Amino acid sequence: MSKRLYLVTGGAGFIGSHICERLVSDGHGVRVLDNFFAGKAANLEPFKDDIEVIRGDIRDVRAVTDAMRGVDIVFHEAALGSVPRSVADPLTTHEVNLNGTLNILLAARDAGVRRVVYASSSSVYGETPTLPKHEGITPQPLSPYALSKLAGEYYISVFKQVYGFEAVALRYFNIFGPRQDPESQYAAVIPRFVTALFEGHQPVVYGDGGQSRDFTYVENVVEANLLASEAEGVAGRAFNVACGGRYTLLDLLSKLKEITGSAIEPVHEEARPGDVRDSQASIEAAEQAFGYRIKVDFDEGLRRTVAWYQAQTVSV
Repeated sequence: MSKRLYLVTGGAGFIGSHICERLVSDGHGVRVLDNFFAGKAANLEPFKDDIEVIRGDIRDVRAVTDAMRGVDIVFHEAALGSVPRSVADPLTTHEVNLNGTLNILLAARDAGVRRVVYASSSSVYGETPTLPKHEGITPQPLSPYALSKLAGEYYISVFKQVYGFEAVALRYFNIFGPRQDPESQYAAVIPRFVTALFEGHQPVVYGDGGQSRDFTYVENVVEANLLASEAEGVAGRAFNVACGGRYTLLDLLSKLKEITGSAIEPVHEEARPGDVRDSQASIEAAEQAFGYRIKVDFDEGLRRTVAWYQAQTVSV
């Protein structure tokens, strides 16, 4: 494969930095656009000399236009994440996730970018009763965050139909792995649980802990992005990216306690508004459309993740 220039929006974030690392290891040119609101320079430190970093916001049309020059492929990871944050502040979620995505698509179209791969979310499905969730299900978003991600998907479809511009959406299912921030009040469940167990605190479980998720190790997501950036016939469509499994939060906590050797029991608090009860993905469409395969399963992903957080604790 010839060397190309890739733009990764939100490239200093959790998933974005893993995509950057893979692209650098494959010998490609990498440009990052990030406002460092959630992203961290430390995520890019191991390969900082091999990438170009632009500090800018996807809501800023000029910054987006400048970042797009000479780019072949865009991995659009930048977003304001978290269902609870979107419930508390729907306007900012809309401005970043929807207006920002439109800026990316317009600038990419005008710059002659070949394809945009857009990070969507399993949250677009909402509380649909069908499991596993497949792309033929009508989305029923339950939060401003989910709605903003779905609207981005619709923009991708429209850009294909109206402008012939190629973009594809990947619906991520509960991604986890190294570099995921445990400190934010909106942190995902795995880094929160791991950090609590290491620090000797009771992990907080919202609700009864019976809610289930299709936890997906980040290396699988990186592979899906690269495959989707090259595949034929996927433009304008959305695909699930997951492992096809289903684990409750109490299942997850049990596995983490086994790995860490902890015997700490959780404390339960009220369920949060906008949270989906059960989630599991069908990954058949991605398998057929661009050859997606699970590279790292749930148990191995947990072991790698716990080892990484343990190393951070030791280094501190």
